[in-house]
Amino acid sequence: MNIDGVKTGIVLDHIKAGKSMDIYKYLKLDKIDNTVAIIKNASSSKYGKKDIIKIDQLIELDLDILGYIDSNITVNIVKDGKLAEKKHLELPETLENVIKCKNPRCITSVEQEIVHTFKLVDREKKVYRCAYCDAEHKNK
Repeated sequence: MNIDGVKTGIVLDHIKAGKSMDIYKYLKLDKIDNTVAIIKNASSSKYGKKDIIKIDQLIELDLDILGYIDSNITVNIVKDGKLAEKKHLELPETLENVIKCKNPRCITSVEQEIVHTFKLVDREKKVYRCAYCDAEHKNK
């Protein structure tokens, strides 16, 4: 299969196979007015299989969301057909309104306007804790 390159835009590469639709949803890529190509289960010498997302436009990306979903993603910024910048992601220290607390007694379950805030407590195990009730959330 042949998918054209991006002249000016963003290429999200090295996405864990099967995670591209989560990224599409979290980044609200259905709301942009340009071409978005999702390549699922592409061959990868490093990972076996991977997903790739190509966005035919330069947009603001929430790197915290991307880092949370898969910290191995590479964000390639392309301008005039050339790689202008390459960003490598990490797990974010703080997440706001990305995940929701599952504790029914948490203030965020009662008060709808409160920002769902989680702090990274264990980078290796990808464990976050709610800033309000200390409930644990593991990123799979």
